[in-house]
Amino acid sequence: MRYLSTRGEAPACGFEDVLLGGLAPDGGLYLPESWPTLGAADLKGLEGKSYPEVATRVLAPFTAPELGEAELADLIAAAYQPFAHPAVAPLSLIGPNLWLMELFHGPTLAFKDYAMQVLGRLFDHVLTKRGRRLTIVGATSGDTGSAAIEACRDKAAIDIFILHPKGRVSEVQRRQMTTVDSPNVHNIAVEGTFDDCQALVKALFADHAFRDEVSLGAVNSINWARIVAQTAYYVWAGVHLGAAQGRQTAFAVPTGNFGNVFAGEVARRMGLPVSQLVVGSNANDILYRFLESGEMAKRQVVPTLSPSMDIQVSSNFERLLFELVERDPARVRALMAGFEQSGRYTVPEDAFARLKTTMDGHRRDDAETSAVIREMVEAGGPLLDPHSAIGVAAARAKRRDPAIPMVALATAHPAKFPDAVTAAAGRTPAAPPRLAALMDRPERLDVLGNDLAALKSHIRAALGAGGTP
Repeated sequence: MRYLSTRGEAPACGFEDVLLGGLAPDGGLYLPESWPTLGAADLKGLEGKSYPEVATRVLAPFTAPELGEAELADLIAAAYQPFAHPAVAPLSLIGPNLWLMELFHGPTLAFKDYAMQVLGRLFDHVLTKRGRRLTIVGATSGDTGSAAIEACRDKAAIDIFILHPKGRVSEVQRRQMTTVDSPNVHNIAVEGTFDDCQALVKALFADHAFRDEVSLGAVNSINWARIVAQTAYYVWAGVHLGAAQGRQTAFAVPTGNFGNVFAGEVARRMGLPVSQLVVGSNANDILYRFLESGEMAKRQVVPTLSPSMDIQVSSNFERLLFELVERDPARVRALMAGFEQSGRYTVPEDAFARLKTTMDGHRRDDAETSAVIREMVEAGGPLLDPHSAIGVAAARAKRRDPAIPMVALATAHPAKFPDAVTAAAGRTPAAPPRLAALMDRPERLDVLGNDLAALKSHIRAALGAGGTP
């Protein structure tokens, strides 16, 4: 499998280089040159398989020939061993033909674990094979950071720096990052928004001299390995709901950076019979507005009860944009240049029409999100965190065909957002053992302004204190 950049000005490369590089040198995002297929026979062969076995089958064509399927299977089996539920991603019925897929049984109780636990082991495997070190820098709106830290902590060949917007993540989310006592983990609270954090990370990757100096790598969903690892749970759900017999499935996905829902689009392009993808948004509704109008236009980020979605620059949408303009990198470059200059662009009408055949959007503000949490509990259903509540609301509001199973993705455990859940449901979520003593552990973090030069200096100083890559 070879990979190319959405902006067309970087050489094609193999999986290992994509994994370690993250962002393409031309500023684009990597995608495979062609989509591998999952035919009816392949889907039939996945029936009755465990989650790690399904994930191995999904990832194998994307990692070949650099990583053999047996090697990959061992890495994936180890990645999902610490998950708390035997099914890894269990499905439960919460309404007529409406399913909830619980993606919070990993080490940090959020869906990011499903990719990050694989990613950490892939990094370790490839770096050891190449005799290299890597400096990983990532931005988080809440859950990516803790999942990345958990996956990379204590790895001999990795230093990891995670940026989060100061005061804009929940206390549990912050402490899951800042209480990890590992010398290779560095937490940075940025005085700004998640979009500021994300822009700083992109700027680091755009500085090729600095990128080479510290051997920079990415864990955000700009890293292709993150996306394809998340694709596995769409295939897992589809197989359980009859995909091998040609039965279609619809999915509702709470998302801000578009990575999680794009993983569903990857599954669809591989051949999983997906009838519909619904994007759930909070008040930071750039994706909802785009899906209503065809115009991507950013506004100011506002804090909400669902902070992991407090985003106005959805980086992963560039991957779908590339597909929508029929893989024409010149058109992608032009549209993205316009977005960087004016904060907006409009996709061609024919591209928007193709997108709307399978994708819809739905928006919920904080009051409406709290109402969903409360209504679910009053009806005897599960306790939802604010992000998952938006996913359920989107599933209910925008499903096109009640005869087709609709799967809402539950992306975080409610105990990660106890204040919001308690206020909405009148019931405090029980803290799982993984959160025991979290509030008593000391925190380690540094506060920086939204300043690229200061960030570079900080990273250089931290690496110098602990040994350069």
